[in-house]
Amino acid sequence: MVDLPINNIIASVRYWLSQTVIGYNFCPFARREFVRNTINYTVSSSNSIEPVLYELVDELTVLDHNPSKETTLIILPQGFQSFDDYLDLVDYSNQLLERLEYSGVYQIATFHPDYCFDGLDNDDPANYTNRSPYPMLHILRETSLDQALENYDDPESIPDNNVKLAREKGVAVFTDILKKSFKAEP
Repeated sequence: MVDLPINNIIASVRYWLSQTVIGYNFCPFARREFVRNTINYTVSSSNSIEPVLYELVDELTVLDHNPSKETTLIILPQGFQSFDDYLDLVDYSNQLLERLEYSGVYQIATFHPDYCFDGLDNDDPANYTNRSPYPMLHILRETSLDQALENYDDPESIPDNNVKLAREKGVAVFTDILKKSFKAEP
């Protein structure tokens, strides 16, 4: 269990976003929302699936009623340290999106400190494209994502470019950023 003030947890995530996701351009659309401050950061105190699913519904409602908020990061500092447990949460979250008829409206992107893509070794630098200080559910607006992709040359190349860059930089670069993220000032 993580026993840090919420502001410190958010500061860690913001540092990681600025240094990794934006710094290495893993998501070419993140910088705009980061700078515009349209990312909603929610730190969950839940440590099991069911309460997080209720929080997910709450965050979907927040996005529904606040078009100025582009995206939400539900940060999970406790209870989902096991990547397998986290993947169970992701499965339930996606099922909930379908059941609530949010498919095509929102999608969930996934980040975890031990993220490992299927078929890759755990120590492959490519995993760091989705490794974060804490487990997170990232809620994205589908229409915004579609609009951003329309204005991006060759969006299909993004994942391959990210893998290539992560492997060029190596594990040490990204583990250093993650370590420093925990020292980020609110």
